[in-house]
Parts: sequence; structure tokens; C-alpha cells
Amino acid sequence: MIRPKLVLRLIHINWVLVVHGLDEIVLKTHLFRPIRYLAFITPSYWLKPKADTRGVRIRRALEDLGPIYVKFGQALSTRKDLLPDDISDELVKLQDRVPPFANEIARSIIETELGMSITEAFAEFDPTPLASASVAQVHTAVLHTGENVIVKVLRPDIEDRIRSDIGLLYELARFAERFWSDARRLRAIDVVAEFERSTLDELDLVREAANAAKLRRNFENSELIYIPEVHWSLTRKKVMVMERIYGIPVGEIEQLKAAGADFKALAERGVEIFFTQVFRDNFFHADMHPGNIFVDVPDKYIAVDFGIVGSLSLSDQRYLAENFLAFFNRDYRKVAEMHVESGWVPSTTRIEEFESAIRSVCEPIFEKPLKDISFGQLLLRLFQTARRFDMHVQPQLVLLQKTLLNIEGLGRQLYPELDLWQTAKPFLEKWFHERLSPKAKINKIIKQFPAFAEQFPEIPSLLYKALDNAANSQQHAEVQQRELTLLRQQMDNNHKTTVWAMIISAIIISAAVLFQ
Repeated sequence: MIRPKLVLRLIHINWVLVVHGLDEIVLKTHLFRPIRYLAFITPSYWLKPKADTRGVRIRRALEDLGPIYVKFGQALSTRKDLLPDDISDELVKLQDRVPPFANEIARSIIETELGMSITEAFAEFDPTPLASASVAQVHTAVLHTGENVIVKVLRPDIEDRIRSDIGLLYELARFAERFWSDARRLRAIDVVAEFERSTLDELDLVREAANAAKLRRNFENSELIYIPEVHWSLTRKKVMVMERIYGIPVGEIEQLKAAGADFKALAERGVEIFFTQVFRDNFFHADMHPGNIFVDVPDKYIAVDFGIVGSLSLSDQRYLAENFLAFFNRDYRKVAEMHVESGWVPSTTRIEEFESAIRSVCEPIFEKPLKDISFGQLLLRLFQTARRFDMHVQPQLVLLQKTLLNIEGLGRQLYPELDLWQTAKPFLEKWFHERLSPKAKINKIIKQFPAFAEQFPEIPSLLYKALDNAANSQQHAEVQQRELTLLRQQMDNNHKTTVWAMIISAIIISAAVLFQ
């Protein structure tokens, strides 16, 4: 049963939608149907600005509802192919233009976390936020050493709000899995759990700073992307200080054109960066919406905001790589076989039938640039195929799928002529050659040889211990077997004794009856 606190949250969500004039959504819900007339007697209903477009009303509603809803809007903002222009243009503002919190609160959090005053920490500090997003806002500052930095500050009471909404998501997921079979296939509760993990991780800025440091090492001296440096001495759980970067936001297409950006190279490099992070490093930036990506003209990326990162198990990484490569080679039978082998679809699935379904979805999009692919239709066909073959969602891959959607949406904005498949295929072939070729396996053995050689002198003693343990185990098993045999014999003897006692008792009772 849903707790009263969550019921109140549901009512508040619907009320916010009413206040912002999104009545067509609210009045269709079962929750508000009995009291929908109350919307018409509230001052906010009659006094709300009538001139606001639907895009503005949706954006403001998401801002009022809190961080999780803002993140949902951010994700949608990268998919302009799925939304009307007026809505997508407004949702873009959620990437870095969420209403900020007061400067006095920001200063108080910074001073409490650092244990010093603003003037002690910084030579200059701009009270006006440079950017403000769902979880934190950013101020510019100058260190006493003269370096320009940004100061990221978590929003006050952000964790309580997020935990409240995640609790609501859990309740809705449980309800859905109980009454809707597709929710069980989609593993709604597991997906919410994965979302909870990644979202709560984002509330620890020390963790984010560590993510940034690892990504910086992975791409040190890279021509593809630049990761700014963290100032660890001024970084705490709620405050992070990082090198200030200067670039053009990747979503500002007109500015990029005026500055002479190479859009084709940027789109191709975006794909390369994604596959490099996933397969070479197994550590990827999982929040690559345009608000977190800048361009150093003509064709180099600069990334910020590393609160959400992802990695894969080695088995998932291998399966994904093989699936991608088989897909790019149009080997749909292998794709179907690997889905069955990995357990992503039931083992009873007919390979030929599944292969045919995959082919019907994939063939229409090959050899087409992004601009000619209807992503909405593709998603619909994929969902239909997944339902038909009882394909279960893999929660551990949700972050990866979200990131891939962001990258594809980014490529669509930058260079619609991009051939996503041909751009990615050479990278995967190179990765397979480096990791799985006979030469690669020999190199792996050579690299592991020093460790093996170090353990070599211990092998005789380890072998003796193993044999000794095996012998002792055998002796122990024999002792146990003898004890069991004796126990059975004792039980048999006891059984015979009991039978004779019952016979003698019966004879005595019979005699007593006869001679009465």
C-alpha cells in the first residue's frame, strides 16, 4: 500500500501540472478525476500567464517538481527529432539555466565545507552563478595563485528531495510489476534501483572529482577531448573546485559556425570518444548532454560535470562489442544467437524467427545518414520486437543506452549527414584485433608471465598442500562413510528390537485376554 507521504507527493505533482496549465494531462488521471473541479476555483488557475507557450509551461513545471524531473527534461532535450521544436527549444534551458539558489546560501555552504571564509579560499569570487542545473550551480572564482577556476556547489536539501521522488518511483514500479506484465519484463524495480545508485552518486562531489581525475588520465594529451584539472585542496562532498575552461557550448550551432568549427570531424570524434571510453577504458561519461560539452574550435571537445559515470562487467563488454560488430556486418543470425547465449531472451526462442525480426528492424536504417532515420519509428519497432520475444531489460546497461542516445542526438545536431555505423565499425574492428586476436592473447600471456614466474617456486608446496588436502578429504569422507554404515546398522538393530518387543507385547496381551 502506498504510504500517505507518497500520496501527498502524487497530489503535489498533479497540482503543479494544473498550476502551469497542463490540465489536459492532469484531468485525465484517475487520482484527480474526483476533485478536478477544484482546479477551477484556485487563484493560480485563473491568474497564470495565458501568454506562455506550452514549452515554457512544461519547462517551468519540471523546474518546480525538482531534480529528477529536470533530468528527465534534459534527456528529452537531446532528442529534438522526437519533440516539437517549441518544446525541445525550451527544454534545452534545463541543461544549465535552471533557476539558481541565493548567493548567500551558496557562500554559506562553501565556507562550511571548506572551513574557511570565501576571501581566505579565493582572491575573487563571482556571486552571480555562471550556470545552474538540477543538482548544483557553478560560480567563477580566482585562486590566490592567480588561476581561474569554477566552484561547483550542491543545492541545499537536494538529497531529501531526490530520495522522496525515488521512493515514489519505487512504489510506482512495484505497482506496475504487480499489475502489468510488461513492467516485469522491463524489470522496472531494477531499473529504478540503477537510477537511484547513479543519481545519489552524483550528490558526492568528491566522487565526481575522482571521476574527473580518472577521465583526465585516460585522455591525457588526447587530440579528441580535454578534461579540466581538479583542485583537490578545495574539494569537499558539497563543493568542488576545478580549472575553468573556455569553449563554445556544443549546442550553440550558430556560434560554432561563426567560429569555423569542423562539424563533420566533431560528429565523428564524438562517436570515437564514446566507443573509446566504453571499450578501451571501460569507464564512460554517462551524462553527455549538450550542457556538459563544449568545443575548442575547430574540432576538439571539452567535457565537464562527471557526477554520473558508467562501467561494464567484462562479459557485458565482450557481448556488446560482438553484438555491435555483428550488427554493423549485418550478421543478424549471430546477433540473435548471442542474445540467447547471454540470457537476454529466453533459451526457447527460435533463432531463425528472432533473426528475421532483427533484420526487419535494422535493414531499413543501414546506409542512411542520421537525418534520414526516424528515431521514433525505430524505437517503436524495437519495443515491439522486445515484447514479442520476451526480451528483458538489462538494468546494468541503462546508463550505456542513455549515453548512446545522447551521443546519437549530439551527432544529429552537429552533422546530420553522419553515417553512424561506418564511423563506429573501424573502431570496433580495431578493438577486436587488439584484444581477441591470437597475437593479442600471446601478448597477454607474456605480460602475465612475470607474475606467474614469481609464483613458480611456490608451486611444489602448493601442489603438496592440494594433494594433502585431497587425501585428508578422502580420509574424512571414508570416516564419515563408516560412521554412516554403523549408524544404519544401529538403526536396523533398533528396528528389529522394536518389532520383537511389539510381538512379545501382543502375545502377552493375547494370553491375558484368553486366560481372563
